[in-house]
Amino acid sequence: MTYLIFGGAGFIGINFVKNILKFNEKIIVFDKLTKVSNAKEIFSMSTNNEIIFINDDICNAVEVYKCLAKYQPNYIINFAAETHVDNSIEKPLEFVKTNILGIHAILESLRKYGYKINDKNKLFRFLNISTDEVFGSLEENEEPFVEDSKYYPNSPYSATKAGADHLARSFYRTYGIPIITTNCSNNYGPFQHYEKLIPLTIKKCFNLEEIPVYGDGSNIRDWIFVDDHCRALKLVLDNGTIGETYNIGGNFEMRNIDLVNSICIYFDKIKPQKKMKYSELITFVEDRLGHDKRYSVNNKKILNELNWSPLISFEKGLKKTIHWYINNTKL
Repeated sequence: MTYLIFGGAGFIGINFVKNILKFNEKIIVFDKLTKVSNAKEIFSMSTNNEIIFINDDICNAVEVYKCLAKYQPNYIINFAAETHVDNSIEKPLEFVKTNILGIHAILESLRKYGYKINDKNKLFRFLNISTDEVFGSLEENEEPFVEDSKYYPNSPYSATKAGADHLARSFYRTYGIPIITTNCSNNYGPFQHYEKLIPLTIKKCFNLEEIPVYGDGSNIRDWIFVDDHCRALKLVLDNGTIGETYNIGGNFEMRNIDLVNSICIYFDKIKPQKKMKYSELITFVEDRLGHDKRYSVNNKKILNELNWSPLISFEKGLKKTIHWYINNTKL
């Protein structure tokens, strides 16, 4: 099997690449290497001939098409996206370009190349990686999102991801391109950029700096360790139903303030300070514009159809993540 992975140097992308390497498959990574990419890691893997690396932008439809024609992949996965909500509030156009025009460039290249359902000469699937944020916000007493929940995005980021999902579905229905979409909850683990909450908190604790928390910290997220997500994606690629969507969640909801406190408490154990507790570094800051209250997804479909469920507990995954940042990065 040949995998073409757009955004394979990003956080989830590079973890997926590392998981697929275990199966000795041919891997092509197509990534423009933004500030959140893991360039050093991807270069080391491509130097060792474990993967083929192409440094380009998914909006470059000409190069995307050339890549399809040259490598004729069986599986295409699109991780390439602008994802940080704060950045989408400041520069929404950048999110429109990458998240909507970028996936259009991929889909249009697939249409021109002729990847279609029931093509006897190809085993092919395109996996559109999306987010639970397209469904909007839940109140604390509401049931988790299911696959056919109404789309109700509240930020430029989630709106552009919703647009990408709709565009992908239209190319499946109109042109017969074999597409599957996954909507995942908040990921955490190795290789995530410091702009996200967990690595930011780890860095602030390590350096004894103020830890910013939006509002009163009561916003709730469902957390999943990145390896569990990657395992789900492999199952969806191999056995998922074309044209369907699958929710992938960690079955673990936590308020932001409780998450930050958990990291602080763990640092109290592994790197104790004589005159303070790490929780004293917490500083509440002005809330994010349009801040969604709660995200939560129902996993029943992927459990029933593909026998997947998260295996790594939050406590275990968080400890593993903290030690990875301490041992592998320059905090």
